[in-house]
Amino acid sequence: MSSKYEEEECEEKEEEEEPDWKIWTDALEELSEIEDAFELDENGKLHGKKILDVGTDCVKPLYMALKYEPDKIVGINEYFGTFPFEPTLKQKSRFFTKKEIQFYEYSLFDEEQLKILGIKNKKDRFDFVLLSKTLHHLRTGKCVASKRGPKHRCREDEKCCVYEFKEREIFSRLFELGERIIVYEAFYPQGKDADKVRGRGGYFTTKEWKRIFSYLLKNHNLKLIRPVRYRPDSRNLKKELEKIEAKLRQVDYICFYVEE
Repeated sequence: MSSKYEEEECEEKEEEEEPDWKIWTDALEELSEIEDAFELDENGKLHGKKILDVGTDCVKPLYMALKYEPDKIVGINEYFGTFPFEPTLKQKSRFFTKKEIQFYEYSLFDEEQLKILGIKNKKDRFDFVLLSKTLHHLRTGKCVASKRGPKHRCREDEKCCVYEFKEREIFSRLFELGERIIVYEAFYPQGKDADKVRGRGGYFTTKEWKRIFSYLLKNHNLKLIRPVRYRPDSRNLKKELEKIEAKLRQVDYICFYVEE
């Protein structure tokens, strides 16, 4: 006869083990939201194009290879431990598609690792850099949690900390890698980020989004894809930021792309 402790422990393990199919269905749903951010040819393909998937879930690259047929797709992630099927996809994808799919356990902030991608100048860059629910994990600055709650005290494990997001630094790095940066992000300013690690992660607040969009409008060509498809006018910054903020409050996810 099992003890109450053993039963509770078993229930906890069952809750922790998320079925793989959810990762696959989520990736399919996200890709349907992102699709219009790509520059497809008349046949709806991406022939001759290269895609870099930053913070990859390992599933969208396979879907993109099957549907859009780009020449090459590379996925990078700092840790593949939550995607146990990554080695299988990497090795067996050739049975599904002739297109090249590669995965690397790389960090966006590691210069030596990124050299292996072979980007020596602008001509070598990827055509598209995709960040699907990844941008808010690229926080690198000091903890700003005290600005959200004055009672916050930084702990050694930084579990309750939230790093600052440095938009100029991050987008400059992304443009070193690709020509069009595609961002798909959740908008849950009061929600808890289940994937947050130490101070990295934590959904963007409305104030942070306004600062990010302000920077992008001033320095790059920005086009919104979801929830509404249009190109904001950088000449009327205040009005456009108000319009974007109003749209953010109506949705859970937003998709846009930026170019130099």
